[in-house]
Amino acid sequence: MTELGARLKEARIAKGYSLDDLQEKTKIQKRYLSAIEEGNYGVMPGTFYVRAFIKQYAEAVDLDATELLETYKTELPTNKTAETLGSGVSIQKGDQVSGNKRRSNVARSSGPNKKFGDVMPKFVVALFIVVIIAGFAFLMLKQPSNTVEEPKETPKTQENTNVDTSKNNATNATDKKEETKKEETKKEDQPKQKLSDGEVSADNITTTYTLSGTKKFSIRVDVTGENWVGITDENGTTLGESGMFAAGDQIKENAKGKKSVRIRLGAAANGKVFVNGEEVKFVTSPSEQPTQNIVIKLAEEE
Repeated sequence: MTELGARLKEARIAKGYSLDDLQEKTKIQKRYLSAIEEGNYGVMPGTFYVRAFIKQYAEAVDLDATELLETYKTELPTNKTAETLGSGVSIQKGDQVSGNKRRSNVARSSGPNKKFGDVMPKFVVALFIVVIIAGFAFLMLKQPSNTVEEPKETPKTQENTNVDTSKNNATNATDKKEETKKEETKKEDQPKQKLSDGEVSADNITTTYTLSGTKKFSIRVDVTGENWVGITDENGTTLGESGMFAAGDQIKENAKGKKSVRIRLGAAANGKVFVNGEEVKFVTSPSEQPTQNIVIKLAEEE
């Protein structure tokens, strides 16, 4: 056990916390907390997380995290940014397989059978035209030469037809304009979603945003690098699955009916948060504060 680990463990015990209690409080897995106390940093997902997890541990037991990291910096592994980046897990394999199948089906349909299928309809149409012409010629030959033509009905004058057509066109144009105006009015009457500017709390870790103008409440996190992600509601209940995620992973949660949600990012630089499809902009730069809590709070109805 290192001196840093011994000091953290002593502070935890003084607070009366078990490792399970600390796991619930920090959302850091128990095996990582135990590894910090034992100085076994090899089990960590990357050297980037060593300092981040130690800082969260220290804050949870009311120790000065900055002072601890400075005092025991010689015990900590070098922070290599390259080790924090995950290769990611492809989630497009199903699409690739289905794409291959589609290409295979196209290939099968483009052989000799396809050529025959293209030619056959043209042949049928040509034969049909020949039969019609032959039938018409046969009737003309059978018709007596002295047949008296019956009087034809007087068609409507072109003038009347043009007047009727212009009236119909004018009516249709008026109806379309009225429908367009109604649709535009409906769109203007519908409330638009608004996400307030984030308000950073005193701990410089939590930023709170207020969501208004919508009844929808859906959360999405796009993971761009190895990251720890956890989502909880206003009662602290975990929504979905929390833990380590790799680049390319996507976490979606429907928070309808919740008053607020908190998204905790172990590495804020490796994640993007969206509310109803709108990206949430970080107020505090991830380079200044690697671990961040993003709280989305629904505005109270007036």
